[in-house]
Amino acid sequence: MTKVLVLYYSRGGHTAQISRAIAQQIMASGAECDVVNIHDVKNNLEWSKYHAVALGACVLYGSYHKSVFRFVEQYQAQLAAIPNSFFCVNVVARKPEKRVPENNKYLQKFLLLSPWKPQDVKIIAGLVDYPSWRWYDSLMIRLIMKMTDGPTDPKAIIDYTDWQDVACYGEHILSLAQESTQA
Repeated sequence: MTKVLVLYYSRGGHTAQISRAIAQQIMASGAECDVVNIHDVKNNLEWSKYHAVALGACVLYGSYHKSVFRFVEQYQAQLAAIPNSFFCVNVVARKPEKRVPENNKYLQKFLLLSPWKPQDVKIIAGLVDYPSWRWYDSLMIRLIMKMTDGPTDPKAIIDYTDWQDVACYGEHILSLAQESTQA
């Protein structure tokens, strides 16, 4: 049976939710899927039992958490050994043109700085949730949003994620896995 690994780094929980939605789509299509926070990966992970891997990370203040880069440095050989994809979650992608890899500076930054070069990439629009963020995160992101014509209401909770597109991405990852089992 086809088995997929979805790894993620999530700061506020939204990337984790997206990862679970990807896995649900993969499992609804009849494959197996494990969803694992990168902080829970141990050296005993059996990479060889997976037919594809997707790694997702969120962007905050224009960058990824340093643990994401440490993870891809430590496991770049394992990530590259099977069909793989990287998905980037950011609020800038609320604008359709920023969901195009060449137009998303955060994805481009990852590709430039990462020792792992994913075979496939995806950009997913994230969540604005000012009430649940720390006061200084909320303040700073509201300032950034003001400069980029985004929402600035401190009570705003806006999910820009296209959940149907997330499901399609799950199907895409499954197709990568199935191609590897047929080779």
